Amino acid sequence: MKSITRRSNAPVFWGLFGAGGMLAALFGPVLVFITGIAVPLGIILPADAMSWPRMQAFAQHWAGKGLLFLVVALFMWHAMHRILHSLHDLGVRAGTAMQFACYGVALLVTILATWALMALGF
Repeated sequence: MKSITRRSNAPVFWGLFGAGGMLAALFGPVLVFITGIAVPLGIILPADAMSWPRMQAFAQHWAGKGLLFLVVALFMWHAMHRILHSLHDLGVRAGTAMQFACYGVALLVTILATWALMALGF
C-alpha cells in the first residue's frame, strides 16, 4: 500500500516573504526618503513631484500599476509572514487559525490593492 504524503504550502508563503523582504530592502528606504524627506523639503525633487495629477497619472499607467501592486502586496505578505513567526517566537501558538488570520489579511489587502488600482482606470 502506498503512503500518502501531503505537500506543504510553506514554500509559497516563504517565497512571498522573501520577495517582499527583498523589495522592502531595496525600495523601502528610497520610498521613505522620497516621500518623507526629498519631496516635502524640496531636496533633489521639485515640490510638486508628488502632486495629485502626477501621482494619478503614475497610478493609471500600466507600469505604475504594476509597481504599486508589487510594493503593496509583497510588503504586506512579508509583514504578515513576519508577524506570524514573531508571534510564534513570543510563545503564541501559531496554529491554523492564526495562519488563516495573518495570510487572510495579506490576501485581503492584495485584493483591495488590485481593486483600487483597477478602479483608477488606464
